[in-house]
Amino acid sequence: MGGFIPDEKLLAHQRVMLELLRQADAICRAHKIPYVLFAGTMLGAVRHRGFIPWDDDLDLLFLREDYDRFLAAAETELDPEKYYLQREFSPHWPMQSSKLRRNDTACFEKYYPRDPETHMGIYIDLFPCDNLSDSPLIARLQFLASKIVIAKALDARGYLTRSPAKKIFLAVSRLIPGKPLVRFVQLRSRTGTSCVHVFFGGAKRYGKSVFPRSWLEQRTELPFEGGSYPVSAHYEAFLRLLYGNYQEIPDANARAQKNHAFFVDPAHSYRAYPNIYDGVKFDVLTKSIR
Repeated sequence: MGGFIPDEKLLAHQRVMLELLRQADAICRAHKIPYVLFAGTMLGAVRHRGFIPWDDDLDLLFLREDYDRFLAAAETELDPEKYYLQREFSPHWPMQSSKLRRNDTACFEKYYPRDPETHMGIYIDLFPCDNLSDSPLIARLQFLASKIVIAKALDARGYLTRSPAKKIFLAVSRLIPGKPLVRFVQLRSRTGTSCVHVFFGGAKRYGKSVFPRSWLEQRTELPFEGGSYPVSAHYEAFLRLLYGNYQEIPDANARAQKNHAFFVDPAHSYRAYPNIYDGVKFDVLTKSIR
């Protein structure tokens, strides 16, 4: 682990995320809804048998039809006193993927939210995996459409940038209707779709977002923080696609860049911090705090 020892604040954050994972997993097992640990969470299961020690997020990935089933089941199964399902494209959440959050906690990320009613509890990410057209041209257009949808969502959420090109892209995206693009990216018909994509996961590169459908349909289980959770049966190929040499431990600077939150409180609600952003300045290029 390169000598890294997580502090108690990060461990407490991870304990809440593990609680959320257990809730999501219980719903999936009860309703026979397939899913896999994704991205850094999958890497953590393979390399660390749990969280990457410096990681402050947790990702689950579903095929679109299973994602829809999970959201429907979670609405009725979750205890609303404890948990909040933050659904994609919903009031107070304009983003293209969903989160499961713990009430009575706080997790403030490195951006200035425009909507004061946005739930800011500790969360895990729920990502949909959609059909990719077998036509190379259509597939690339799906990727472009996803970037416009994500730009619209980030702009509505409060994304800031000093990049002139990104500012222009954000401005143009506001003029384009989003719903037809969402339908196009999702490509609900499976006709001619041997591969899938996770463009709505926000990956910057096309090649890291596209993989065979079998990588989601064929699963195994690996230990993770004392439990056993599903991962792709092709996890080695999946991790090489995402990270290259995934066994290599990143240096301290690379670890710091992976942190999503600037303030976390596992014991008190985000509502206890109405002025948390006062006086906080983010470097909009690096997402560091100045």
